[in-house]
Amino acid sequence: MKNILAILGLLGIGFIHAQIAIGKQTVDGDGILDFASGTTNGILLPIVETLPGNAVAGTLLMDKNDKVLKMNIGSGWVNMSDPGSTTNVIFNTSAETAGNNRVIIGSSTTSAPGVLVLESANKALILPKVANPHLNVRTPYPGMICYDTVSKTIALFDGLKWNYWK
Repeated sequence: MKNILAILGLLGIGFIHAQIAIGKQTVDGDGILDFASGTTNGILLPIVETLPGNAVAGTLLMDKNDKVLKMNIGSGWVNMSDPGSTTNVIFNTSAETAGNNRVIIGSSTTSAPGVLVLESANKALILPKVANPHLNVRTPYPGMICYDTVSKTIALFDGLKWNYWK
């Protein structure tokens, strides 16, 4: 119960200040969501059975059917990995609760669909910073995304291997 209250409090502060630091005291620069450096944790992208038809440009996810990490570029979906694996994934089989079930950071409302929507005219997501994720993240989960501080690239794990994007 304390954890739930702490998370709700953190998100409430995020709505007021529109900047959230996770695992540290302050956000670097103009980040809307920022993570502590020196971690081996990343963000887990959602794994979906059906690509959303109303996704906005910049939406990132993993397609459960072809096991490929994808990004929406406005005119369609672009593959960001070769086919990976979801063998070790335990999927939630509970029915979704009806309603507007999402977290919006940076704005009080949004028209963008999504579970976690970061919306700001002048702030951006700062990915978790991990040095050599292929060496240092011992058990990555399919859909993990982080910033590799050594190669200076975005690192995405597809369930089989790391994919690096400049």
